[in-house]
Amino acid sequence: MMLAKKLWAGIGALIVLSPLGLILPDRFKAGTAWGEWGVDEIQKMRGSVPQGIQKLSDLWKAPLPDYAFQGWEGKDLCHSSFAYFISAVVGIAIIAVVALFIGKVLVKEHE
Repeated sequence: MMLAKKLWAGIGALIVLSPLGLILPDRFKAGTAWGEWGVDEIQKMRGSVPQGIQKLSDLWKAPLPDYAFQGWEGKDLCHSSFAYFISAVVGIAIIAVVALFIGKVLVKEHE
């Protein structure tokens, strides 16, 4: 049981630290977080968008695009950090529920 508590404490720490992905690039005027570029940002950086990325860019629509709530686009860093925090909590909760469900199904199969 001690291992599970350490795991949840580590996950909690990562949730609390998740707004750093917004704060640090903003503080150092670095643009968006590395690897979180949209098609428009890739266009600005490279001058063109690879055909494969362009083709797949509309395949997935995130439930919380840009980790923000609808209507919060362009809000200040405090609001954006709160939305990042909530996105982390919601994402981890969904993953935990799915993992627990799969675990219960697998345990029932082996009984």
